[in-house]
Amino acid sequence: MTATKPVKQKNSGGGLAARLDHPMLNFHILLGATGFLLSLGIVMVASASSVFSYQQNNGNSWALATRQLIFAIIGVVLMIAVSKMHVDAIRRWAPLFMVVVGILLVVVLLVGTAVHGQKNWIDFGGPFRIQPSEFAKLAIVMWGADMLDRKYHLLEQRNHLLMPVLPVSAAVLGLVILQGDLGTAMVMMPIMASLLYFVGAPRKWFLLMGGAGLAAIAALSIAAPYRMARFTSWLDPYADAQGTGFQVIHGQQALGSGGWLGLGLGGSREKWGTLPEAHTDFIYAVMGEELGIFGTVSVLVLFTAIAIIGLQIARKTNEAFIQIATLGIVAWIVTQALVNIGAVLGILPITGVPLPLVSYGGSSLIPTLLAMGILMAFAKHEAYLQVSKK
Repeated sequence: MTATKPVKQKNSGGGLAARLDHPMLNFHILLGATGFLLSLGIVMVASASSVFSYQQNNGNSWALATRQLIFAIIGVVLMIAVSKMHVDAIRRWAPLFMVVVGILLVVVLLVGTAVHGQKNWIDFGGPFRIQPSEFAKLAIVMWGADMLDRKYHLLEQRNHLLMPVLPVSAAVLGLVILQGDLGTAMVMMPIMASLLYFVGAPRKWFLLMGGAGLAAIAALSIAAPYRMARFTSWLDPYADAQGTGFQVIHGQQALGSGGWLGLGLGGSREKWGTLPEAHTDFIYAVMGEELGIFGTVSVLVLFTAIAIIGLQIARKTNEAFIQIATLGIVAWIVTQALVNIGAVLGILPITGVPLPLVSYGGSSLIPTLLAMGILMAFAKHEAYLQVSKK
């Protein structure tokens, strides 16, 4: 494992212009945005889960918050370790990571545990279990970027553009769908599309794949009554206000009651058993209730900052692997954030995907922190190259 060399720059004054021109600025913004979102997530999980945790853990209101803190510590350690790795070392791990995730996706179909109708968990006993489909998002991005970079000079040929990225990604997507995890599959589709789009695949392919994806989602929704109920409740939640529309309605009530500054940390009324999944899928609603518009907009600003910095890294680099992987990670995190927030706002149907870096759950948090560590490693690599040219 080869660490990226630390970047040193001669002192050119302490003015704002010098700070904005610092080669490590992108790294520091990524680190700051990740730290703020992670810290806010731990605090909000502690608040949103307190009542549920008290009921489910023999009066311990902090059980879930403690687990989330443990997940965060593990994730941060891995993030820091990855951020210090050289780009070549990260690439070497990508194929093995893909193989391991693929095996776990098969294992979960054989011995997995079903939660909310989705057989997508491997249970190790007690509170310890993992959801391999969450790690599959990162695996597709990194393996796909590595493979496309290796064949970069051949991508003008259609067979090299498609093989083996498309069939392998489709196989992973199929395994996720077989688990019943349509929400994760919906996030993975833009990831797969982004990898091909950024290397110049014909636009008509995306129209065909988009149409096929929508048709598959429609068929799977019709086949599963609970998915169809989610869709109809999105169209008119008040048609079944005490049933399928209950979560949507109370999520919007939580957001609407917060005002500009919120009811104060811990002041949520909806978390007292009224709002389902308050600490996971609908934590953004509790955030709006307790921290108000100021809190919810701050989250949007932080995700926007991550997206902008990611795009800057991809635009400035001359290395195809860094460009493709960076854009894939940005597509993943931004898409998942928009799907989660859109569901809370009622703009999109509920899909059950967590808010990256904020919602409760180690299976989502740890791979997301790994992805942020990879972006930081890319930022440091580009900063080192920038200083070396001077």
